Amino acid sequence: MNVILYCRVSTDEQADGCSLDVQEGYLKAYCGNHGFNVIDVYWEDFSAKHHDLRRPEMKKVYQYCKSHRRQVDKVLFLRWDRFTRNLEFALTYKRKFYDELGVEINAIESPIDFKGTEWSMLLGMYCGAAHTEDEKISRRTKDGIHGTLLKGKCANRAPRGYKNVRTDKHNTHVEVDESAAEYIRKAFKEVANGVKCPCYVRRQVCPHIPESSFFEMLRNVFYIGKIRVHAYGEDPEQIVIGEHEPLIDEETFNKVQDILDGRRKKSPKLTKAINPDLYLRKFLVCPQCGHALTGATSRGNGGEYTYYHCCGDAKHIRKRAEEVNEGFAKYVSCLKPNTVVLDLYKEVLNDIRLEGNKERKAGIRKLQEELSKISKRMHSLENKFLDGDIDNSSYQGMKERLENEVNNFEEQITALETLNRAVVEPKLDYAINLISNLEEFFRNGSTVAKIKLLSSMFPDKIEYDGEKYRTNSYNKVLDLIYEQTNELRGEETKKEGEKRTSPQISAQNRNRTCTPRGTRT
Repeated sequence: MNVILYCRVSTDEQADGCSLDVQEGYLKAYCGNHGFNVIDVYWEDFSAKHHDLRRPEMKKVYQYCKSHRRQVDKVLFLRWDRFTRNLEFALTYKRKFYDELGVEINAIESPIDFKGTEWSMLLGMYCGAAHTEDEKISRRTKDGIHGTLLKGKCANRAPRGYKNVRTDKHNTHVEVDESAAEYIRKAFKEVANGVKCPCYVRRQVCPHIPESSFFEMLRNVFYIGKIRVHAYGEDPEQIVIGEHEPLIDEETFNKVQDILDGRRKKSPKLTKAINPDLYLRKFLVCPQCGHALTGATSRGNGGEYTYYHCCGDAKHIRKRAEEVNEGFAKYVSCLKPNTVVLDLYKEVLNDIRLEGNKERKAGIRKLQEELSKISKRMHSLENKFLDGDIDNSSYQGMKERLENEVNNFEEQITALETLNRAVVEPKLDYAINLISNLEEFFRNGSTVAKIKLLSSMFPDKIEYDGEKYRTNSYNKVLDLIYEQTNELRGEETKKEGEKRTSPQISAQNRNRTCTPRGTRT
């Protein structure tokens, strides 16, 4: 009688020891006592934790028996729990070997007579006991992990930026790994700024982290001192406070989530409608008393007339709004853009936009390739399940894992697609046009836009005495973009060697064009 011997371990530790040798020795001694001819011996060194999904040697045994019909009589192993600890797997391979090929599979300890009527009960008892034991161990392990997470403790390997430190034989705690935490903090900060796309930040700050892992890191609440506890049994998914130290503050983390989700916070609505003829009243102050200028519209002589006036004492200043607004437009007309700086600014932004689009498209393409691979795996998994190569519980577990990966990749693709920088070009053209035509903008621009621009240009108030404008403070970025910014303070540049004076810029004389730097005005 021709037989094949099959040896298998149930733990990785047994594979490192002599378990396989011992099994082969027992099997060969049994065959010698019974006069069996041993054709070959197969060793399976995958542990039981793989749930019988990876059985390359068993597959070889099956293919050999299938291609050498009637040349193999039995496949022998030491015990039934050495063959499998899964009842469904045992029934499937009993059908494939015994019913289809006529090859008996059996254990030398507690053998089963498949010609009798009690074989199903015995097989269920031997393999079912081992299966039940595995289920109990799995349940205890999952219960322990779930309980540990609910306490705010890390139950697995700590994520990047942290390290597991053992306190005793059975306990560990998580500490910050400063060598890795530095670039993680920087990555979150750069993404939260919203200037660069996440893929570009990854390439600059931490190129050693794969893209998929980088996006998972940006979503991980572990970095703000919390732990996500997935739904288990009747307990819903929840987030608990962790015992570890946070690396990122919640405000930064939430900004990153908004960017990844494609959300942008809307500008707050103005509490009160602003009179377009009085848009300067929050920016002008009286030089005599320092009070802000306010305004009002009065009726008389058959019409309506709008005036700016000092809110401290209306006698200090009272001026028609159209004259004040027109004078201010001429006041800012002295700002002539530096064309060299603007050209350089435009080129830099275009370079950033093109490189960001290239990185984004490459990232989307790579994620789509990963989705295609997962789709093929799911198709292959379904075929194996239909062929009976894997049991239902294993199939469901792998299917759930693959579906989670699909959702994760689709979420990353959506995040990358929302970071479309194609709209930068028209915005850039608008910005350049605005910088070059401030006078026209303050005459015809929208009220809200003019107020936003004034707030960014003048952090402090502008003095106005009814004819002249002067400020002691303005945004220093203007020095880079414009020439003659000293005239915002009411100063005019003289030739070298001449005494500098500080005449005020008159609203009535601003029809003239500002002279270049270094010439007499």
